[in-house]
Amino acid sequence: MSIITPVVAVLGRPNVGKSTLFNRIVGGHVAIVDDSPGVTRDRNFHMTDWAGHHFYLVDTGGVTEGSNEQLDNAIQEQAYAAMAEADLIIFIVDGKSGVHPLDKHLAEILRKGSSPVLLVVNKMDNLPEDQNHLDFWSLGIGDPIPVSAISGKGSGDLLDLIVSKLPDQHKEEKEEKDNIRIAVVGKPNVGKSSFVNRLFGKERSVVSEIPGTTRDPIDSQLRYNNKALIFVDTAGLRRQSRIKESIEYYSTLRTAKVVREADVCLVLVDATEPIHVQDLKIIEQAWEAGAGLIIIVNKWDLIDKDHQTALEFEKELKDRAPFLKWIPTIFTSAISGQRVRKCLDMILEIQKERNRRITTSEVNEALERILLHQPPPHSRGRRVKIRYGTQVSVAPPTFIFFTNLPKALPDHYIRYVHNNLRDRWGFIGTPIRIRFKENKTS
Repeated sequence: MSIITPVVAVLGRPNVGKSTLFNRIVGGHVAIVDDSPGVTRDRNFHMTDWAGHHFYLVDTGGVTEGSNEQLDNAIQEQAYAAMAEADLIIFIVDGKSGVHPLDKHLAEILRKGSSPVLLVVNKMDNLPEDQNHLDFWSLGIGDPIPVSAISGKGSGDLLDLIVSKLPDQHKEEKEEKDNIRIAVVGKPNVGKSSFVNRLFGKERSVVSEIPGTTRDPIDSQLRYNNKALIFVDTAGLRRQSRIKESIEYYSTLRTAKVVREADVCLVLVDATEPIHVQDLKIIEQAWEAGAGLIIIVNKWDLIDKDHQTALEFEKELKDRAPFLKWIPTIFTSAISGQRVRKCLDMILEIQKERNRRITTSEVNEALERILLHQPPPHSRGRRVKIRYGTQVSVAPPTFIFFTNLPKALPDHYIRYVHNNLRDRWGFIGTPIRIRFKENKTS
């Protein structure tokens, strides 16, 4: 079985409360909220969950003030993009101002699509006395669902409806057990498609000097050492503040999904440029998703170098964040083919590490040495005891340690435990998860 992550898109004309509802559902102030129409100029997406169902929630802003024709075209563009990408559309209208001509136009477009639609009437702050939501039956797009995004009224019922409409997140794995999914990610124009083309020895991706040529993830399979390696060449990841077009926005969302579903991510960086914050954010995104990770420093043939250049580049990179010390780096040239195929052996090694299991006896032997060398600090005069531990899952390797006071363990001690496990077992190129759980046994 594998996990798919549905996409739920929030649509509506300006100032109907899309961002407010978005923030209500994801449980935080992620989107900018303002009374001025069109404040959400950059689209937001966020992973959220309800009743055990995970999904991406998309706030499709980007509609700015202008002529009716411009506004109409912008909404129409977003509607078509959402219908092409979303598993469910939340169509928000304003219960205070009533049915608007743009609501009718958007409803007409949505009726032609195949995506299920929930018609949500926002700003119904006086429920159940206020029945203005019934006016929206005239849109012919289903039951009007009254909510107040500001107060939260009706939001629980709405979330129940949302998860009931989502596709099954568990699907039968049609691929062989030994298949490995590899996402090729990085900023635009770092040479992702050229790298994959060189790896496969053929032109299977469009290669252009124009950043962002690859819009859709493209799957290609390569057999290596009796393993099926499925490479997904993704669109370039940009900062969300630079995502302007609906098509490009959904490309970024698809890339985020590909990263989450990948076994191993190859993150390409450009050797001819300094390491950017965006490079680090892409690396961190893959690491937090639990994927194995290899940093590919591409365009290495364009660098004037000596025997110290690679070491200095790697040191500069790994000084930027502590977790980078566990991630292997390969210096390549997609143009000349230099060390490109070296990544294949590294992918197999990292996938093996991701699925590595440590016996409970080995875990507790390691724990005993950790505690002997440095016991956890006391908390308010109470002794913190870590009694035993075990590995509970793989891909990524996840360990649980049982303690009497899990919340009393300081971050520096958790890092100490993590680093000791790393020093003992390596887990090269793969994140490991450590959880501390309460055990009330005295």
